[in-house]
Amino acid sequence: MTTDVSDNRANRQKRVLIGSILIAGLCSIIYELLISTTASYFLGDSIRQFSITIGVYMAAMGLGSWLSRWINGNLLFAFIAVELVLGLLGGLCVPLLYLAYAYTDLVQPIMILLILGVGVLTGLEVPLLTRLLENQDILAKNLSNVLSLDYLGALVATIAFPFAVLPWLGVFQSSLVFGLINIALGLLNLWYFAPQLDLSRKRLLTLSGTMVTGFLVVLLSISQWLVADWSNSLYSDRVVYRKQTPYQTIVLTQYKDDLRLFLNGNLQFSSVDEYRYHDALVHIPLSQHPDPENVLLLGAGDGMAARELLKYDSIRHITLVDLDPAVVNLARHDSRLTELNRNSLNDPRVKTISSDAMVYLRDTDSQYDVILADLPDPNNVSLARLYSREFYRLVRQHLNAGGIFTTQATSPYFATNAFWSVDHSVKAAGFTTVTPYHVQVPSFGEWGFVFARTSAQPLTPKAPLVDTRYLDKTSFREALTFARDLKPQADVRVSSLDNPTVHDYYMNGWQYWH
Repeated sequence: MTTDVSDNRANRQKRVLIGSILIAGLCSIIYELLISTTASYFLGDSIRQFSITIGVYMAAMGLGSWLSRWINGNLLFAFIAVELVLGLLGGLCVPLLYLAYAYTDLVQPIMILLILGVGVLTGLEVPLLTRLLENQDILAKNLSNVLSLDYLGALVATIAFPFAVLPWLGVFQSSLVFGLINIALGLLNLWYFAPQLDLSRKRLLTLSGTMVTGFLVVLLSISQWLVADWSNSLYSDRVVYRKQTPYQTIVLTQYKDDLRLFLNGNLQFSSVDEYRYHDALVHIPLSQHPDPENVLLLGAGDGMAARELLKYDSIRHITLVDLDPAVVNLARHDSRLTELNRNSLNDPRVKTISSDAMVYLRDTDSQYDVILADLPDPNNVSLARLYSREFYRLVRQHLNAGGIFTTQATSPYFATNAFWSVDHSVKAAGFTTVTPYHVQVPSFGEWGFVFARTSAQPLTPKAPLVDTRYLDKTSFREALTFARDLKPQADVRVSSLDNPTVHDYYMNGWQYWH
């Protein structure tokens, strides 16, 4: 009878430890995803941030595993202490990055220190748990149990993060919530294995666990206020709307009559001068088509380009394809935006589709008279593919005879080589006529576009066929002239899916100005 009770107790202890492995593995991966995602928001170039995270994290785990050999004595105490420290560090990883971005220039170093800290502590977990279980099973079975459950936890984390964690909680609250889960894991082990710890260790762990739990709970309770306050410190004007989506952080700021939209911290428009940008994007290409009926907008979820297109009586169908439905919903329902875009997205001629631009072009059979690309700048490799030769070939395939394509092409002043790489990539896609042009948009600076068509007819300055606030025949003609400092100083390469040079040009060009 005593043996049976002892065996039951051992089995329960084993299940608690095995469950701890699963949760610990899940929390650690969530922390690393949060760190790299937040750093990508602040620093851009998500490929670089995630690559740094993976490399440093794996190395730090190896360091933690090596350091575990020096931990002797009460392994249970060490494991619980690791969980409490990891929960505190993981819970604070996003708040610390917010603080670093708002008040210092040390986001990258702090990011690396956080990755190192989480990685080393995670590396300590597996050896400690393996040694704690060494009396339960032989080593081979022990290691297979620990590692398989640790990897399973990582799988659950990577699936849950984009589909549940980020949309429901956002990065800031996710950090605090999973920190609390990690601390709860440590306290659960403390409660369950209390008889195996002496009184002084129990008191130390209980006090520490209570303090860090209380600290994170307080931060969680005021997290909305903290995010609002720190968001305001990141932007020059008052934040009037903020939403985290699976794709990006959407922020609206307002100062007097200047309403601004930011996606992942990047300015999309200012209501004071957005008409200059949209006049150039829409009316220059539309002035070249005799009778456009069917138009495709790639991006442009704010509804401003659609507003301009709806001025043309000949246009019967506008298909707007934007990756993030939250942007379109905001532009369709927010009174500040509907006033600005003249409720364009609720017009029956406008059809909105939530999809990636390249995926949509690959899957659709529709043909268009005009295609306009109002896409985010190529500040990461995923976006750079939307400025590639292959993408522009897809665009050309979906144009009717005599069809016209125009894309925004970043700044010929701030990112000169990136702008001309877009120009060269459009040419490489097989368009017959390709013409770059640019306008001055005060909130952006000098901004560029590339016009292309499937016929040999040149781009000819004309007065717009509809009312405009900026564009006329004179400004149209000026847009086609490039000063010497807006021209490339060396050979510029075509950007492709295999070699996204536009991304490198863009990051190098904007590095100084950022």
